[in-house]
Amino acid sequence: MFAKDIGIDLGTANVLIHVKGKGIVLNEPSVVAIDKNTNRVLAVGEEARRMVGRTPGNIVAMRPLKDGVIADFDVTEAMLKHFINKLGVKGFLSKPRILICCPTNITSVEQKAIREAAEKSGGKKIYLEEEPKVAAIGAGMDIFQPSGNMVVDIGGGTTDVAVLSMGDIVTASSIKMAGDKFDAEILAYIKKEYKLLIGERTAEDIKVNIGTVFPGSRNEEMEIRGRDMVSGLPRTISVKSEEVESALREYVSIIVQAAKNVLERTPPELSADIIDRGVILTGGGALLHGMDQLLAEELKVPVLVADEPMDCVAIGTGIMLENIDRISRRKII
Repeated sequence: MFAKDIGIDLGTANVLIHVKGKGIVLNEPSVVAIDKNTNRVLAVGEEARRMVGRTPGNIVAMRPLKDGVIADFDVTEAMLKHFINKLGVKGFLSKPRILICCPTNITSVEQKAIREAAEKSGGKKIYLEEEPKVAAIGAGMDIFQPSGNMVVDIGGGTTDVAVLSMGDIVTASSIKMAGDKFDAEILAYIKKEYKLLIGERTAEDIKVNIGTVFPGSRNEEMEIRGRDMVSGLPRTISVKSEEVESALREYVSIIVQAAKNVLERTPPELSADIIDRGVILTGGGALLHGMDQLLAEELKVPVLVADEPMDCVAIGTGIMLENIDRISRRKII
């Protein structure tokens, strides 16, 4: 029984694993619950996510990745080990080859941490690829032709913007501004405007259910519950879509500016291609209502959301795994 090659989208919010020949077999939140007294891992993934904000003092539910990079090495290793063992991809005497994705501008130290975590969790040979490149492949873009393709990958911890041609990145930018920051900003807005404390889960629900970033494009309301900061008692309030838009406006403009900066540094021939082909949006942030309309208006080019924006990086790792021998000839790690 030989080990299977696997591709990992090691995201700040979710971990997706693609097994060669099987497709995406795992999609779980990047959350680990730990007993602080014994340092024992109690739960990983969805089970641990349900514990966020609802644990006793000795149990902490944490995210080991922050802004697209490893914040807690041991916990990340334990999480990867748990997922890989759960899938049963190891062979009798062999270990799987792992293709893992990282943001574009992380340091060599951060790259080394990702590689070591993958090795210690049971990988034989580790290949590192840049996230926007893999996302573009997963979104169905033919990046190996001599023409310009632009992708904006809005994840949980980072937003990666890249222009690709001839199978590689021409210009790129990675900013620590994405889904998690949106949640934090909604949380801060509710606290400031309504004097109500809510949790991360509630902030995310608001963003998904009634949130928008394009003024006037959505007009919905949602009831939320939290703790009143004055009385200390539970209270219910109603939040509107336009409030979410105004709360997120400043942060979304940073993503728009990053996309503009990448376009400004793009060679003119490739810019002309992007006007024809448009920009592809991938990652969970692509699902945020009005994001495509806002970018289209600001960048003056067509913007399209990929078919399965959340899965693009994992699908891309699968396509690259099919050609892993060609990749390994080109650059072995």
